[in-house]
Amino acid sequence: MKNEHDLVAQIERAFGGARTKALHLSLGDDAALWSPAAGQETILTCDWFLEGTHFLRGKHPAEAVGWKCLARAVSDIAAMGGKPRCFLMSLAIPETLAGKWLGEFLRGLRRASKEFSCELAGGDTTRRDEMMISITVIGEVAQGSAILRSGARPGDGMYVSGTLGEAELGLRELRRIEGMAKSGNAALRKHLYPRPRLALGHWLAGNRLATAMMDLSDGLSTDLPRLCEASGVGARIDGDSLPASVLVRGREAYALALHGGDDYELLFTVAKKNARHLPPSLHGLRLTRIGEITREKKILVKTVAGKTIALISGGWDPFRKA
Repeated sequence: MKNEHDLVAQIERAFGGARTKALHLSLGDDAALWSPAAGQETILTCDWFLEGTHFLRGKHPAEAVGWKCLARAVSDIAAMGGKPRCFLMSLAIPETLAGKWLGEFLRGLRRASKEFSCELAGGDTTRRDEMMISITVIGEVAQGSAILRSGARPGDGMYVSGTLGEAELGLRELRRIEGMAKSGNAALRKHLYPRPRLALGHWLAGNRLATAMMDLSDGLSTDLPRLCEASGVGARIDGDSLPASVLVRGREAYALALHGGDDYELLFTVAKKNARHLPPSLHGLRLTRIGEITREKKILVKTVAGKTIALISGGWDPFRKA
């Protein structure tokens, strides 16, 4: 690579091909032109992915970094019941990584782009010693059907998709191994290659079943209070019902399910009258009732030992002091 033009050209080659009708103009011009479909609202979201904070250059494969930086942002679209359409990427990278590493990164990003039907519309590049990746995703949702955090009501059942705590378990394994990680067991795969629950979010929105929803990026104990605050409610969690990983047992599994981040599962609430319409699984993805929304603005958890205690936030918070 001789200059920034060469870097941009490499990205363009990785994402070359026909554009969708909604994206009229993208790579190679000053800005992109995008038109939402009739009857749709536009969803906008952005996400940072930082070396040393969200990934480690010596342990995370470049392809996994490419996949995950887009998957994280797309998960926000899933949390509102929408579909991703295109994304912008701002990339700051050392010149020494603008060859093989960049090629593998773009391969993972391109694979995620195809998997989520979300095409690259443009962005910006610069040189920096530590990598910084910023992803902005544009999505669509049917007019008036977006699921917000603010719709939960007392008596609603509280549900999560999939398994909780596996991604955190995968991160612990990654830190233990020497050198570059390989996607071995389910926990490590979930940490390296998370899958935003787009089909579930879209199905819940289309059937108007979820009263409130968000994705679990920072851990249940950190994210649930955000949903409750937005809705002006409290919650009671049944610790025995948490869908914990089968890779660990006892208190560790329980703690991981409560506090482990990076799962990108969906947390959603359903009115009691509609609970019978919710299947135990959707397309092979387990849906688990973990508690109930309450009128009292406290968040309580019934532990596996049978005690009911106040939930203490133990998930990820970049501003929390150690």
